[in-house]
Amino acid sequence: MKHMTEKYPNVSRMILVIVLFVIVLLISGIVNRGVIKQYAPYASCILLFVVTWFLLKTEKKSLSGLGLNFSLKNVLLLPLGVLIGVLALFVAKYLRALYLGETFEISTSIDYWAILMAFYFILPQVATEEFLFRGYLFKKTIELSNVIVANIIFSILFMLIHVLDEGVLSNTGMLILLVVSIPVGHLLFATALLKSKTLFFPIGIHLGNNWATRHLISNVNDGSSFLFVTNANTFETWTPFIGFLIIFNGFFLLVTFVIWKWDRLKTYSSFFNYFLLK
Repeated sequence: MKHMTEKYPNVSRMILVIVLFVIVLLISGIVNRGVIKQYAPYASCILLFVVTWFLLKTEKKSLSGLGLNFSLKNVLLLPLGVLIGVLALFVAKYLRALYLGETFEISTSIDYWAILMAFYFILPQVATEEFLFRGYLFKKTIELSNVIVANIIFSILFMLIHVLDEGVLSNTGMLILLVVSIPVGHLLFATALLKSKTLFFPIGIHLGNNWATRHLISNVNDGSSFLFVTNANTFETWTPFIGFLIIFNGFFLLVTFVIWKWDRLKTYSSFFNYFLLK
């Protein structure tokens, strides 16, 4: 085993990472039940954080390699990411509404506490996904190959965990939507990581986007969201569906491009530091 490790260090390292991640997911699946799942479902992301720290330490690196050191500069990019994720989803939904002739209305009975608490429960889900698909393994793949190869590999993997579901595979429209949209989402999150040098930023965008999808605008007036669509299009023909895919994902690609070209991103937290410490 030692001989194999010395002969194929990179392959051995990747196998070790995958094994550790699988163990973490198995342990968290056992732990994250009952009361813990109901009130503190953070086992998987905490364990992945520890494993990431261990892997970096074995390479004589620190958590700063993924921007996971809790500096004010990095932490402030979390709420910025949430804001971007929420606004991006809202604009994308609005563009869809304009294209399809849909209308928004304010929910008549809003469960504010449940909507706010959703941030707490969605956070461990998105943090876990970011550790798995934009964390140590993603950065290591970039080191061993390049950004393009890493993005192709992890966009496919990220997409597969969303589509390998009986309900999705039996719904052609949903399958096509996810096959197109999830890789675009990966590109957005990966760009946020590479541009900001911290995993806090994509975690924030992912959190804001997932929260807005469920609790900013929904298709039902049940109090679980601030707004609801009164006449959601069911796409009985392919033409409007394809147009929606282009508009929706095109906008998120635009957001990705803006983040990639946003030179002031590195100084955003310094802007906040100035006003917080003034």
